[in-house]
Formats: sequence, C-alpha cells, structure tokens
Amino acid sequence: MMTKNADKKREQMMMFSMDSMVPQDHMLRLIDKAINWNFIYDLVEDKYCQNNGRPSMDPVMLIKIPFIQYLYGIKSMRQTIREIEVNVAYRWFLGLDMLDPVPHFSTFGKNYSRRFKDTDLFEQIFSKILEECMKYKLINTDEIFVDATHVKACANSKKMRKRVAHEQALWYEDELQKEINEDRQAHGKKPLKDKNKKNPPTPPTSRNDQHNELEQIPDDIKTKKSSITDPESGWFRKGEHKHVFAYAVETACDEHGWVLGYSVHPGNEHDSRTFQTIYEKVKSFEPEMIVADAGYKTPAIARQLLKDRIEPLFPYKRPMTKEGFFKKYEYVYDEYYDCYICPENQILRYSTTNRDGYREYKSCGYQCEKCPQISKCTESKNHVKVITRHVWEKYIEKAEDIRHVRGNKAIYQKRKETIERIFGTAKEHHGFRYTQYIGKARM
Repeated sequence: MMTKNADKKREQMMMFSMDSMVPQDHMLRLIDKAINWNFIYDLVEDKYCQNNGRPSMDPVMLIKIPFIQYLYGIKSMRQTIREIEVNVAYRWFLGLDMLDPVPHFSTFGKNYSRRFKDTDLFEQIFSKILEECMKYKLINTDEIFVDATHVKACANSKKMRKRVAHEQALWYEDELQKEINEDRQAHGKKPLKDKNKKNPPTPPTSRNDQHNELEQIPDDIKTKKSSITDPESGWFRKGEHKHVFAYAVETACDEHGWVLGYSVHPGNEHDSRTFQTIYEKVKSFEPEMIVADAGYKTPAIARQLLKDRIEPLFPYKRPMTKEGFFKKYEYVYDEYYDCYICPENQILRYSTTNRDGYREYKSCGYQCEKCPQISKCTESKNHVKVITRHVWEKYIEKAEDIRHVRGNKAIYQKRKETIERIFGTAKEHHGFRYTQYIGKARM
C-alpha cells in the first residue's frame, strides 16, 4: 500500500535535545570527545579585552568552523556557514541550538583577520593535539615517512609575467664549499674563489614599471614565470603537456598515518631543496629512520641524517644513462688510489673538484681512441670519458647498504599506506586538490 505523508509533519512541534539528534558514531562527536577545546581560551587570551567591550564570538567556535570546512571538503566559508544553518550535527559541534543565529561569513572573516592573522595559532593548536596523541601513545616515531605533494594554486595559469630568478642559497652550501676547498687542497689544487654575483635589477614598484619589466631585464639574467594573481606560487609541470601554478606541501607522518609536521613551498622548488624545513620540525621526535622517495636521495640529505644518527631509507634509483652505454656501477672505484677502473681495465684519474662538489675523473683520450668498447663508453670528440663522484658520495653508499638490509624493503612499502594515503584522503575528501585562498600564509 502506498503511503502519502510527505507534508504532514512539517509543521509538527516536537521537544527534543540537540544531543539526541547526533548519532553516537558521528565523526564530530568522536572528535569532540577526544579533544578538550578549552586550551584555545589560553592561547587567545591576549587577543581579547577582559573587562570591557561587546561580547565577542566564542573563540572556540571561531576555530571549529574551519575544522568543519576542511573535514568535509566544503569549498568556501560562505557555503560552510550555509551548511551549518541546516545541519544539526554542525550546530551541536559548535555549541549552537536550533534557534541560535549562525555567524555571518563576513563576521567570521573579520574576526579571524583582526585577531589571528599573521599568528601561529593554528600551528599551536596542531602541536597541542599532537601532544595529546603522544600522551596516549598513539604515535610511534621510530620510523617517519616524508614526502611532498602539489596543490594547484588559486591562480590563472595564463596570467603571468617574467621576473628575475633570484638564486637561493642551499641549506648546506657553506659546509659543502668548505669541504670542496679542503678536497681540492688535498689533491694539490687551489681553493675556488667566490662567485661574482651580478646585481639583479630592482623589482618594479609602479604598475607602469610592471608592464615594462620584461624589457628592463638583461638577456644574460635568468628569469622565471611568476603569477600575477598569486606571486608566491610556483610554475609547476603537471604531466607531459600541462603547466599550472602550484604549491608544494611537504609532510611527515608516522607508521600509523599521524601527521607530525608540514611545510609549504612554491611548486617549482625541488623536494631536496626544501627538506631542511620539514626535517627541523620532526628532528625533535628523535626517529631511528626516515623513509623518503627518490627525490630526497641526495648526498647532502644522506649526510645530514647519518650525522644525526638517523638511518635514511631511499629506493633504488636507476642510472640516468643512455641505452647501450656502460652504467656508472660498471666502473669500479678504487678508494686507495682514488681512481676509477673502466670495463677494459683502463684507469680514470682524478682531474678536479668542481663547484657543485663533484670530483671529475678522466680517462686518457689516446688510449680510449683505440678501445673496442668506446661506442659504449663515450661520445666525446676527444675520446675522453668523464665520471663524477660527489665529495659526500660515501653517505649515499651507506644509504644503499641500509636499503639492502633485510626487512627494510617492507618498511619502504609502507609509504603507500601512510604518507601517500594521507595525500589521497586530503585531496579526495578535504578539498586539497587546489587552494581556496591566495598566498602562502593562507594555504
């Protein structure tokens, strides 16, 4: 029998409690049970006047509203406020009853910008929640997984201009230059002189200057593509043919998927250049091992971790050699005589140490010219084979030994169920595929 009662109960008056309307297994109920939000009052006490003025919005509610937005992947604050108006669970989580007015989205924006802008409040909240997880032994920091993902910036990829690419110093540059000069002196070479850095043109200040900026940049100055909408983002190559402005979000987590730290950088910066920022945040956890992908497999990172008595676990990285040519591992390094031996038992002797920290080992051209394997060795016109070896290569070799330890392959495979799952969940359910605001500070 067909029942028709769709409109009968719309005007019905009922008596109920807000708590009874929220299921016991609802995510917001579980979050509210796990976190005591009263610590926020202590964090924001200096932002409010205690003895005069109009009553303010509850600061806890001010913090909980963006929690709802990102937990449920709502695209904007305006839409979040609309959802709160009609969702009983959201109202219960914020401490509102069915008749309480929901704050206007502009009221939220003004309160947030006036009190919490340019502060580390949300980082303090993140640290506090992390402390609670540590307190209840939910986190195991023996193995920490590190990776980065790209988030599309809120910027039109067609609105760009060229700007001067200012060269940024590497976080290990001073130590590397010192070791390069020591290595050169040990081989009887003179120390390298400092580079004569050219002074780049001053950035434009007025709108007319910006239109003429490209003409002001000399041809010998390196340039980069910069977004007009979001200048802090970076030009990132997505796939083979698509380029977008994006941010790189570097994240660290434990084996259970708990996020331990994060950092945000322009999308055109390589993971190995930004590693130090996330490493400083997780170093205090005193991990035994840090697991990272091939993008972090550099001599500098391996050296830093091993010096701090942390085992680096990197994957196998295929040699970037042309097909049909000898791989680098087919040339044997003789540590005692500091030379390489080629597959035809000829010696490649030390030549120099360049500014990038690589020793160059070269063969004798007149010997290689008559070699039957020269077509598999080099294409140089002078028939000289050059092999490079970093001054910190021994740390990469140590990392390779760690990779071959029994059981470490299984540890590395945990990446897909830890750090990669975090990125997948964030993009699929929490609106992490693209930024909703402009600027690195609002990421």
